Amino acid sequence: MLSVNTRCKLIFFAIALPAIAVLAWGQEPPPIGTEKNLTIDLINAQPGLLGRAPEAVQWSPDGARVTYILRDESGEHGQLWSIDPATGKREVLMSSEKLSALAPPAAHIKDEREKERRSRYAVAGYHWSPDSRHLLFDANGQLWLYSLNTGTGTQITASTDPMLDPKFSPDGNTISYIRKHNLVVHSLSNNRETVLTREEDSDYLNGEVDWVYGEELGVRSNYFWSPSGKQIAFLQMDENKVPAYPITDLIPLHPSLDMQKYPKPGDSNPVVRLGIASSERDKVKWMSLDTPAGKFDFDSYVPRFGWLRDGILYAEVLNRAQDRMDLYFIDVNSGHGRVVLTEKSDTWINVDDFHPLKSGDGFVWSSWRDGHTHLYLYRFNQQQPLASEAVLERQLTSGDFEVSSVKAVDDRGGRTGNVYFESNQGDDRQKQLYQIALSGGPATRVSEGEGWHNASFSGDGLHYVDNYSALNTVPRLSVCAPKFHCEKIWEANELKDYRLLTPQFVDFKSDNGTLLRGLLLLPRAAAGTKIPLVMNPYGGPEAQTVKNAWGASTLFDQILAREGIAVLKVDNRGMGGRGKQYAAAVRRNFGETELKDQLSALQQALDRFPQLDSTRLGWWGWSYGGYMTLYAMTHSDKFKVGVAVAPVTDWHDYDSIYTERYMGQPRQNEEGYTRSSPVTVAGQLHGHLLIVHGTSDDNVHPQNTFQMVQAFITAGKQFDLMLYPQKTHGIAGPVARTHLYTRIDQLFESELLPGLLSKKAGAK
Repeated sequence: MLSVNTRCKLIFFAIALPAIAVLAWGQEPPPIGTEKNLTIDLINAQPGLLGRAPEAVQWSPDGARVTYILRDESGEHGQLWSIDPATGKREVLMSSEKLSALAPPAAHIKDEREKERRSRYAVAGYHWSPDSRHLLFDANGQLWLYSLNTGTGTQITASTDPMLDPKFSPDGNTISYIRKHNLVVHSLSNNRETVLTREEDSDYLNGEVDWVYGEELGVRSNYFWSPSGKQIAFLQMDENKVPAYPITDLIPLHPSLDMQKYPKPGDSNPVVRLGIASSERDKVKWMSLDTPAGKFDFDSYVPRFGWLRDGILYAEVLNRAQDRMDLYFIDVNSGHGRVVLTEKSDTWINVDDFHPLKSGDGFVWSSWRDGHTHLYLYRFNQQQPLASEAVLERQLTSGDFEVSSVKAVDDRGGRTGNVYFESNQGDDRQKQLYQIALSGGPATRVSEGEGWHNASFSGDGLHYVDNYSALNTVPRLSVCAPKFHCEKIWEANELKDYRLLTPQFVDFKSDNGTLLRGLLLLPRAAAGTKIPLVMNPYGGPEAQTVKNAWGASTLFDQILAREGIAVLKVDNRGMGGRGKQYAAAVRRNFGETELKDQLSALQQALDRFPQLDSTRLGWWGWSYGGYMTLYAMTHSDKFKVGVAVAPVTDWHDYDSIYTERYMGQPRQNEEGYTRSSPVTVAGQLHGHLLIVHGTSDDNVHPQNTFQMVQAFITAGKQFDLMLYPQKTHGIAGPVARTHLYTRIDQLFESELLPGLLSKKAGAK
C-alpha cells in the first residue's frame, strides 16, 4: 500500500515522536503561554510550516553540478538552481519565466491518480543529457529539450498521448520514451521518430511498468539502453489474463470508469519476457531464460535487469513464492542465459541490491541469508561471464544490524575501492552512511549527526546529497564529500515559536522477551491528572516508524497532545529494520502477533506511566495501520474509539505480490486468510469506529471498506463512514486533509475528552 520509504509498504503517518514534556527542538522556547497556536488548518496549508522543500534534486552526469527546483510559497513560481559541489557556488540555471512552461507545478495535474503516481514514485520532471549541457523536461508527458549554452528550449513531442519514462541514449543524440504502451526512439539530429515495438493490444506493455511491479517490487523503469547505444533491452508485460478493478468517478454528470489491471492473491500475474530492440529499426529479438535444469516459469517475476556490458545482460528472476531468486547472465547474440547465482530463503526474498563493478569482473550483492541484510562481493569470469557460476569472494558486512541500501560502488582503484551503504549499525532507530573497502576490513561511518540520513551520490562517487533529519531536528539537505565537510542547501523552518513537546523513545518487551521499540508523546498535564492515550501504529511488514527522524505525523500528534491526549507508537514484530527472524514473525498469519505485541507494549506503558488512563484509550492508523485499527477493535475490548483510514479488510482483496510474499496463496493458506480478516469477525466490534476511504484509491481499493461495511450491517453493528470522492490512497490536498484530520480530532475529543467540544463551542 502506500509508503514513504522504499522498503515500507502501505502508507503510514509515522513518527509522532515520543515525548515527555521536555521542550523544543534544540533552541530556547518562548515563555510559557506565548507560543504560537498550532492548528489543523495550519499544518495542512501549503507550503506547510516547514516551508517548501527543493524538488527534483539531481546530479549532472559529470558530477560538476547538483541541481534542484525551488518554488515560492504559492508553488506556482520557481527557479532551477545549480550548486558546484567543489566550491559551494550557487547560480540560477533557469528563471521562473522559462521554468513555468517546462516544469509546471504538480498542482496543475488534474487527475488525482496521476498526481499521486508522480509524487509517490518521484517521477523526474527533468533529465540530464550525457554531455551535462542539455536538459530534457517532462512537462506532464510532453518533452522539451533545453540547452544550457543558448538558454533556449525546443519542444520535442506534441502528441495528445503522454510520453512516459523518457531517456537519453548514451551519446545524447537520441531520446527514447514509452507511448501508448510501445517503445519509441526520437532522433534529435533529424527529428525522426521510430516505433520499436508495434503492439496494438493495450494489454501488452513494452518497457512500461505496470501497477503491481511499481508498487511491490520498486521497479521504476522496464527498459535500458546498451552502453554502445545500439540496442535497448526491455521487459514486455502481457496483462491479458490479469483481472481488472473498476475505479469510478461519480462526481461528473456522466461518471467515468477506468478498469485498472490489478492481480489479487492467486490471480494471474502479468506474463513477462525480455526483448532486445535495435535502436534504429523496429525489430525485436526475444531472450530465452530456459536452462538445462528446466524451462523459464512465466509465473515468475523479473524485478531487476540491465546491461552488464555490451552483448551481456543480467536479470534477476524471482519465483512466485518469492523464496528463490536466480541471477542470470544472458548472451544477447545467442539469446540464451545461464544462472550464475541462486539465493534461497526459508521465509521470503527481499529484492536484493545488485551492483556490477566497473572493472567488469564482479558485483556486490545483498542478502539476509545469515539473518540480517548484508553485502557480499562476488567475482566472475570477465572474458566469458556465462562460462561458470559467480564465486563468493568475501562477505563485506556482518553483525546484528541491517544494510538498508547500497548508495555507490567506487572501484576505480580495483579491489582497493569502496562501497558506500546505509545501515542502522549501532542503533536500529538510526540510518547512517558508511563506507567499506572492497578488499575487506571494518566499515567507517561517513555521515555526521545522530538521526536519519539518506544519501544520493554523484556519478563519479566524489560527492553526495545528504537528506537528514532527527527526532528533534527538522529536515535539511546538504552537499557533502566523504570524509570532508557538508554544505547546507536547504533547511526547513525552525518551529521553536510553537513550543513543541519533545518526544521520547521507550522500549518494551513482547511476551517472548523480544525487544519492541516505541515512541511516546505525553502532553503537559497537572499533577494527578489522568491522560487518555491513542495508539497509532503502522504494524505492517518491512516498515519502521520508531526511528530518530522527523515524522510525517509529528505535527498532528502535537495537536492531540496540546488537547491532552498522549500518543504511543510501537513497532511490533513483523516490521522492518530488525532482521529476518523479527520480520518473519507474521508469516502466514497477519494481525495476531502484531496486536499481541501492541497490547503487551500498551500494558507496560500504562504500568510505567501511571498518569495514563487505561479507561480512555483510542487507536488510529492508515493503510496497514487502518487494518490494525479494525483488527484491534474486533479482537480487543480495550478501546473506546478508533479510526481506520484506507484499510485492508480482507487480504484476498490486496495485490498478489505483496500479500503472497507474507501469506502465501489462498489455496495454500485459506485458514490464515480467514483468520486475518476483520470482516469475518465483524460482530465482535467494540467501541466507536470511523472508517475512511478515498473512492479512487487504486492501492487499497474501496472494495475493502464496502465489504467491511456490509459485514457490520449484517452483524447489526453501528459505525461511522467517511468517503472522499476522487481521492486516492493518500487523500491528498490541503482541503481534504484539513477536513479529514479535523474529523479525526473531533472524534477523539468527543470520546476521550468528554466536555471539551462543548467548552470550545461555548468559547466561540
